[in-house]
Amino acid sequence: MAGSSESTEGDLECDISERNIEIFMEPLQVAGQLSEDNILQTLKLLEVKILNNKMAPALFQKVTDVLVNYLRTMKPEGELEDVCTAVLMALGSHSPEMVINKLWDRLHVHNLPPRSLLVAVGKLSLCKGTASYIGVTWRYILHFLRMAQEENDMLAMCHVLYGLVISTQKHLVPGADNDKVMDMTKEEVSIKAYHTFRALFNRWSLKSKDKVTEQVLVIIGHLFSLMLPSKLKNEVIRLTRWLMILISTKVTPFYISQCICQLVDALAQSGCGGINLESQLENMTGFLFNQLREEVNNSDPYSVKNHSFALKAFLILTKLYSDQVVSLIRKTMDSKEPAKTVSAIQVFMNVFKAVPQTEKLHREVMHSVITVIQDDLKPVRKALLNFIEVLGQHNYLTLPQGNIIINYIIKLSESDHSNEEDIQIMCSKILQMVSLPKLITLLCEPSNVLAFVPLSKTATEMALKARTLRQFPYLSSYHLRPTQFISPQKLLTYLLVLSQKPYREKEFGASSLRLLHALHPITSLHPVIYSNVGQLWMKAIPQMLQILDGHTEKNLNQTEWEDRLLQFLSQSLVAIDDERWLEPLVKVVLEKIRYFSNDEEEKGFLYKFFGFTLRTSRNVKLVKIMTSSILQTAHEELQDREGIAVALSIMSIKHLTIVLSQLQVYGTVLTNKNSSSILKLIKEHQQREWGLVCSTIYLSYSKIILETKGAIFMHLDAILALVLQHYHGCIVEKDTSLKLNYLNALTTLTNTLGSQNVDSQLSFPHKREIVIFMMELIKAEPLNFISSSIRQKAMSIVTDFRNLMPLLEVEERVELLRTCCKSVLCLPPTDVLQKEAPSPKEAQAYVDLFKETLQSLQRLMEALIIEMPNRIQNCLELLDTWLNSQKDNERERAMWCAARILGFTAKMNNFKTDIEFTRLGRLVRLLAIRCRDPVDNICFLSSQAVYNLYCILLQQKQMVRKKQGLWEEEKYEIYSANVFYNNTSEIAKAFAEYFTQIQLTTLVLTAMDGLTDSRAKVSLAAAQLMGAVMEERGRDMIKIEEVVEGILERLRMQLEPSTKEETLRAMCSLAGNNTHIVVPLLLNRPLPWDRTSLSLWKLFGTRRETTISVLQLLIGILEKLHSTEMMEMAAQPVAVACALCEMLSGSLCREALQELYPRLLLAVLCHLYWVIEQNAPQKMVVYTKNGGPGNKSKPFDPTSVALEVVKLVLLAAAYDGVVFYANQHRCWDLLSCPKFYYIGIMELTSTSWLPVSHPSGIVKNCKPAVLHRILNLVRNLLYSINERQKILARAFYAQLLWHRSVAETLGQHFVGNLIKWIKEPNLIMKEVGLRGISNLALHPGQSESLKSLVPFLRNFLNSEVRVTVQAVKSLRNIICHGQGEDVKVVFCSISKHLRPLINDERDQVRISATSALGHMLYRVDKFKPGNIVRKEIYNFLVPVLLSFQDNNTEVVKACGGALTEWTNVIGWSSLTQTFRHTTLSDHIQVLKETCNYLVSTCEKQLLGEFLSQSFDFLKSPQTFLRAAAVNFIGLIVKKINMNHIHEEDIQLLQNALQSVRNDPVESIHSLVNSTLNNIDNRINAGPVCTSRISLLSSNFFKTSCIKFTKRKKRLFKTVK
Repeated sequence: MAGSSESTEGDLECDISERNIEIFMEPLQVAGQLSEDNILQTLKLLEVKILNNKMAPALFQKVTDVLVNYLRTMKPEGELEDVCTAVLMALGSHSPEMVINKLWDRLHVHNLPPRSLLVAVGKLSLCKGTASYIGVTWRYILHFLRMAQEENDMLAMCHVLYGLVISTQKHLVPGADNDKVMDMTKEEVSIKAYHTFRALFNRWSLKSKDKVTEQVLVIIGHLFSLMLPSKLKNEVIRLTRWLMILISTKVTPFYISQCICQLVDALAQSGCGGINLESQLENMTGFLFNQLREEVNNSDPYSVKNHSFALKAFLILTKLYSDQVVSLIRKTMDSKEPAKTVSAIQVFMNVFKAVPQTEKLHREVMHSVITVIQDDLKPVRKALLNFIEVLGQHNYLTLPQGNIIINYIIKLSESDHSNEEDIQIMCSKILQMVSLPKLITLLCEPSNVLAFVPLSKTATEMALKARTLRQFPYLSSYHLRPTQFISPQKLLTYLLVLSQKPYREKEFGASSLRLLHALHPITSLHPVIYSNVGQLWMKAIPQMLQILDGHTEKNLNQTEWEDRLLQFLSQSLVAIDDERWLEPLVKVVLEKIRYFSNDEEEKGFLYKFFGFTLRTSRNVKLVKIMTSSILQTAHEELQDREGIAVALSIMSIKHLTIVLSQLQVYGTVLTNKNSSSILKLIKEHQQREWGLVCSTIYLSYSKIILETKGAIFMHLDAILALVLQHYHGCIVEKDTSLKLNYLNALTTLTNTLGSQNVDSQLSFPHKREIVIFMMELIKAEPLNFISSSIRQKAMSIVTDFRNLMPLLEVEERVELLRTCCKSVLCLPPTDVLQKEAPSPKEAQAYVDLFKETLQSLQRLMEALIIEMPNRIQNCLELLDTWLNSQKDNERERAMWCAARILGFTAKMNNFKTDIEFTRLGRLVRLLAIRCRDPVDNICFLSSQAVYNLYCILLQQKQMVRKKQGLWEEEKYEIYSANVFYNNTSEIAKAFAEYFTQIQLTTLVLTAMDGLTDSRAKVSLAAAQLMGAVMEERGRDMIKIEEVVEGILERLRMQLEPSTKEETLRAMCSLAGNNTHIVVPLLLNRPLPWDRTSLSLWKLFGTRRETTISVLQLLIGILEKLHSTEMMEMAAQPVAVACALCEMLSGSLCREALQELYPRLLLAVLCHLYWVIEQNAPQKMVVYTKNGGPGNKSKPFDPTSVALEVVKLVLLAAAYDGVVFYANQHRCWDLLSCPKFYYIGIMELTSTSWLPVSHPSGIVKNCKPAVLHRILNLVRNLLYSINERQKILARAFYAQLLWHRSVAETLGQHFVGNLIKWIKEPNLIMKEVGLRGISNLALHPGQSESLKSLVPFLRNFLNSEVRVTVQAVKSLRNIICHGQGEDVKVVFCSISKHLRPLINDERDQVRISATSALGHMLYRVDKFKPGNIVRKEIYNFLVPVLLSFQDNNTEVVKACGGALTEWTNVIGWSSLTQTFRHTTLSDHIQVLKETCNYLVSTCEKQLLGEFLSQSFDFLKSPQTFLRAAAVNFIGLIVKKINMNHIHEEDIQLLQNALQSVRNDPVESIHSLVNSTLNNIDNRINAGPVCTSRISLLSSNFFKTSCIKFTKRKKRLFKTVK
């Protein structure tokens, strides 16, 4: 249906032709013909076409009729209704009358027009060209108003009414540009407006919050201007009530505010609001105030307009009812609610210009404002300040009550973080309305100090602004009116005082200086302050401001800043150069000091201000008067007294004589009874006032001394004379309080004197008198209590006189020091002082006072040392009495003094005077022992004293070496007091080098006296000191025997355990340094030793150096004594063994023992041999070993001691496994017997066949290096003339060859030595030699050389038991460790000799041979033996098998191993497991299984060979072998088929058994008979068929009568 937007006008007209309209109208007239979407699109297109094209009137009318009919019929809603309205508006834009005329369609006069039509008419009414239809339209609308009931209909009616009312207002405005004349007169308009108003109120329900009510409010607001005033006034009350109702319905306030504003505006147009409006003022203003209290939301246009209409309504009401509205505003202002007050202030500001400014209004406004100020509600401040600014513009600040407002503004200007920046800006604007003189006067008031910065900024800004206007703001215009405004002197003083703390409130100083700078331009012609002052300030003030800008409160040097301010003041006063101006300035400062200044720093600055001002003055009279005046000011506070002193000291630079004269005159009040004002006071205050005057005078003297740089020293002796005169001529009672006041005051003077460098040419005779006077005061103080600081102050005063000549005499110095020490050190302990105090607070005060007194004593002693450094030892000697006191407190105080004195002396670097400590040893001993004092603090102090003494000695050493030209920067060991604390050992170490031999020995001998001290810590300290000195300088000591005896004597006493332990350590150090003296002394003491001696020996084993030294000496003794033959028991070797028992019983000697282990081991083993040969009685006790808690002590004879030493040597050398091995193999028993000693040695050094983890002998446990050390030692003893040493050495030598590293040692003739020993007739040597061959054969490198010895070694297989055993082992090792096929040859060469040994009667031989056989077979099997070797091997079966029947478990074990290896070689694997796991209990079963196997597998000849071998054992002397042989034969017979055996062989068996039929052993006899019977039975029983084939064969031969014969086999070889 839609056409293109680019169609021409003709096309559009064609499209909107009558035919098309008809087509469109037909379905539109019939509901439901078109869908809503199609109608919507069509209407939108139609709207566009109508707006953009012209149409014929008839067509317009037709479209309008169709559309309106559609609206009446279908009553569309929503978007479709809006589109219909838009189409009607489009039609109305061309012909509004056609659309408007549809309202009064007579056919529908009783029905409401469509809403779209009403809306369209309302909008069209606002357009031009509709004036002629306003009246008629309004008439019909009044008719329709009564019919509208639904909200949408009412809103549509409102659209029409709004358009009509607005259009009417436009046409009634005079001079308005209207295109047509309205169709009704003004009177008719007022009537219609009134009727409309009544209709809306009467017909419509307007008491709820909805859009209708809001639109009605808008409409009636415009109706007010159209209604007659008289009618409107009558409706005011009704309207107000209705509006109040609407307020409660939460209608948007904007509509109500707008309505009220339009109402009062309409009434105001009439010139009078009327009585009704006046009666409703309170209701209306109340609502309007409420609207103003609401926060304005700028994003909400209604909120902004609401606030604006409320203010406009107030303004109109104020014009109508000024007094009433002002009263209501003030009433609201006076409320305590901030929101109400703020709203009232806003209204007042808005209407203020409209209110007549009368005196009554002034009073009322000021009263209300002051009330608000008094409440000072923070939310109100901004609004109030805005109002005050308005008031200031109307000169309200100049009113009598304006000062209240100004003060309030100043208060808000204070630099308070709670005040917002915009508030301070507003305050500044208001203050600029105040006159500059008044503002400056206000800012100088002390009460406004917190607002000084903003006030000064404001004043500075005003002054600079005035300068630009050539209105110079200097003070000439008002400084002559001091009662009204501030004087220049006060202003200058105030600003400079504030500048003293420049960063107070961040910028006090800068603000003060800027204001001062702004008030005095250089062009000023001030009558007093001339232009040169301005020039000075223009230069100096910017410089000071620059300093403040470049610093902060933290890094600004306050002292330098104050000096700069005072220098600025001084220069300014010099530039002023006017005594008339200066005098009031001084009075101003003095007045401010007396009455106004409470700040301590500010007051101190004022005193300096005063001093600088008078120093500038040339008026002597003025200076005297002002000096006297300031001395008469209050001096109760120390700050005031110091301030006076500072002021006088500044003045003294130019007026010294005047100041000293005035002080002397002022001092007469202390001594002149006639004129003194002190006596006029009540008695209770006289002493205090006397002390305050003294304090002021002496403080002044002190400051003057500092300020005048030595000029006062010419008057100093006269001042000292006055000091004495003041006390001796005192006019009040002299009690403790007065003494304290006097001394306190005098101390301030003497402290300053003590810090000055006074010319030594000057002499002050009165010094000695004051010192003596101070001594008298000290002596007068009680020794049992301390309640005042008199003695402390007196000592401080004496100390301060150290720089004044003449010096005290020596006797006077000693008396002074003794007096002071006694007065301080003898006081009771601090806890006693506290208990005697009346209150805890005073108790603490007593403790603090005592500490101060002790420090004063320290300073006094230091001062005396400075005068005579070489007298320090005398000072320390004076303390000796208290250092040795039995009272802890006295010792502690004396030690504190000693530490401080020595510390002070040590800090005197590069002192030239020699300081001698003639009794250094005694002093060190005393201080060192005090380092372990029972009182811990004494220990701490003593450590400090010792350290300080050490520093002194070190400095002396440095000075001596520097003088000799030998000094270099050396790195000395660093010591400190912490190192010396509770550590006498370190003390001795540090001081050791400074003692001579005599001092050293004396120190030790005297320290021994302290061992028996009843105090445990003291005795321990003595022991530690003694031990440390012996450790450091023990070699330099003399009188060793005396020291040893003394120590032993005290050790036998009842010493403290720790002391005894330390004493033993000291003895250990002594022995380490003097072993050749101490050890023989101890060894020569009779045996058995007591526990003291044993403890000493045990301790000797705890220190490495001592242990090595003592062990070397003891070894040397053993070696020396045992190298010669001794016929009888000697005591010293036994004593050495006892000593070694104790030394080696601890665990700390291992490291030291490693160095001496081989030598010591050989020495003690040799000693053991010697002891057992002596055959000492067992009851001969030479040593007792403590059994530990709950156990008895164990006694030892010489032999057991020697054995114990051997064990301890091994344990100490960390060979615990050797000891365990020796215990298991009875080595100790062997070593205890002379006959088996050599065996014990070999066992002790032998190796186990078990893994390495199992215990073994020495050789296997020692490292190669140790073994070589042993080898080197024993090699020298192999051919010793001492038989004991030779046996020991050869046994070790042979055993050492087990270790490869030893056996491979080059240059050793091992084999040659061993052959020599074997050839010796001594069996022991043979055995040892063979053991060596056995060990040597373990190493593959020796196999070739040893093979040649096999024939030689075979000769020893029939020797003595142990020799035979060693020969077997040698041959075993040669074969087992041999290389190549020769192993089989060697085995065959010895097998015939070895076989008999397997059944040897000697168990050791039998075990050794059997075990060796097993190892040999294992080795031979490696080389695949041939028939010859196997034949030799077969010969071993029966001997081993029969020997297996022995009851000896070792034999059975060896046989099991040999048989196992035999089966492996022969290949009988079935028997391997049988032999491998056999035990003594199952050897018969093993024999049975073996025989079964032999019968079932072996050839008959081999079986016969085994039987033949068994025949030889039937005649053995050993019963078990005979029984075993019979058992073997019997078991074979049981398993063999005798019918298959040749008769001759059977006869041989029977004959062999018959030979033992008469054996003496019954069991063998029975066994033989049983075996013979078994043979007979087997022979007679005939053949036994054991199989089905044999049975069939036998039957066959029987039935066939064929003779059957079986060939019988031979068991034994036939002998031809």
